[in-house]
Amino acid sequence: VSPGCRGAQGRFAYKLLHDLFANYSSALRPVEDTDRALNVTLQVTLSQIIDMDERNQVLTSYLWVRQVWLDAHLTWDKDDYGGIDSIRIPSSYVWRPDIILYNNADEHFGGSMETNVVLRSDGHIMWDSPAITKSSCKVDVSYFPFDGQRCRLTFGSWTYNGNQIDLRNRRDSGDLTDFVENVEWEVLGMPATRNVITYGCCSEPYPDITYTLLLRRRASFYIFNLLLPCIMVSFLAPLGFYLPADSGEKVSLGVTVLLALTVFQLLVAESMPPSESVPLIGKYYIATMTMITASTALTIFIMNIHHCGPGARPVPPWARRLILHHMARLCCVYEVGESCKSPPRALGGQGNRGDAGGPWESPGEGEVGSEAGVCPRDHCLCHHDDLLRNVGYIAGCFRRHRANQRRTGEWKKVAKVMDRFFMWIFFLMVFLMSVLVLGNAA
Repeated sequence: VSPGCRGAQGRFAYKLLHDLFANYSSALRPVEDTDRALNVTLQVTLSQIIDMDERNQVLTSYLWVRQVWLDAHLTWDKDDYGGIDSIRIPSSYVWRPDIILYNNADEHFGGSMETNVVLRSDGHIMWDSPAITKSSCKVDVSYFPFDGQRCRLTFGSWTYNGNQIDLRNRRDSGDLTDFVENVEWEVLGMPATRNVITYGCCSEPYPDITYTLLLRRRASFYIFNLLLPCIMVSFLAPLGFYLPADSGEKVSLGVTVLLALTVFQLLVAESMPPSESVPLIGKYYIATMTMITASTALTIFIMNIHHCGPGARPVPPWARRLILHHMARLCCVYEVGESCKSPPRALGGQGNRGDAGGPWESPGEGEVGSEAGVCPRDHCLCHHDDLLRNVGYIAGCFRRHRANQRRTGEWKKVAKVMDRFFMWIFFLMVFLMSVLVLGNAA
């Protein structure tokens, strides 16, 4: 196009703008018949999800909103103006439908940007305006971090009813061709529906277009930072039963694991809304903390059994039969709690015989009796009554000491068998809870 033609186009555009808006008012609805509704077509393009605030239930998104309508007062014959078919003018020059986001949650209530509109010769106006919107969204965190959300964006006229503006959606879904992928949320779709609602304040119908944004959370971040550490820490709790009771660290391990899970629980609670629906990972934390509390309480109980002193009662027959025989064989516990002070095998016969005798019998009494015919009683110093009484007292103390050792060793056997039994029980519980969490997430 030659420079002269461009100059002519500019003069025609200036003349067209002057002629169109000489007697035009942007305050009135641009229809020839005021009894007829003005058709407004709406199309929303989702460009980016900026933020999803689960705690405050607010979705911040970047949208491109396109509105198209017919202005009966802004038409011209393009042949009279050098073939100009369309012009771009500021949107404040023309009448604009007051289409707003009904579920807006922005405290400043920022609307669309003041961009230009495209005005065609047949009177059709196309207004594309970008907008950063904050909309309220009912967040359901029951399956966090494997949850999906349905956030609605409802657009409609604030003052014009359905008899004045007939709002239509251009497509059956929002436009996602220019969507910038979000690191936390995956967009599954954005279907659009047209609703006609009669509110309690007014008798006229009010149409609106509702876009339902279908979101699914990308759970990889939460799996590696919240779920896997919790599972690994949970498997430490049953190992507290495997620690020797004399180490003094069994209760400390359970309390440390409980504090670690409490920290993870607080991290999840800070980002979740204070609602009655507990998230799935929160239920897992509560169940694991309950299990660890029970394991710590059982550890204290078993340590009390392990440290039974010499004055403890003997192991009941039912406990000896159930725990030391059946449960020990089931948990593969053999030769548990044998004392290093057990007498040698060569002295076993004498020890057994001494245990079966009375409190004043001793191994030396048999020898005295065997030598009675060789050593006369009146001439042997070992037959004095005082010495025999002292020897019998020493033998009784030794016999009682061995009985206390056997009783203490049996209680230690009972404690170790119970430790092994509860260790496998709690390992199974942790495994089942982890499988249930992953199964519910699937």
